[in-house]
Amino acid sequence: TDLFGEVISQTELQALAVPYAGFGDLKLIEELIIKNFLNDQSVNIPTDQEMRANVDQFLLDTYQKFLNRYPNEFELWHMKNLIEENQDVTPELVYYSIMTSNEYRYY
Repeated sequence: TDLFGEVISQTELQALAVPYAGFGDLKLIEELIIKNFLNDQSVNIPTDQEMRANVDQFLLDTYQKFLNRYPNEFELWHMKNLIEENQDVTPELVYYSIMTSNEYRYY
């Protein structure tokens, strides 16, 4: 729902329930589902250029979108530093890291 901006249909949820129920490692299945969702063309993910143009705003928006809160000063500093010093960090990777975090799973 957070990625698509709309509620996932009951049919899609039932389709996802099959591998989820049939595989012992639930974290692995959740990670595969998240990766699949992030590769969906209908997901609106900022481009790398948009992220790097205003890293602070990207992080504020991302934390608000997925965790319903703003990052604290350390999180903002750490993530901004990580993005600015590493060209391999993409918006998809940031989304993936937040969506597989314990905090995101808890809520």
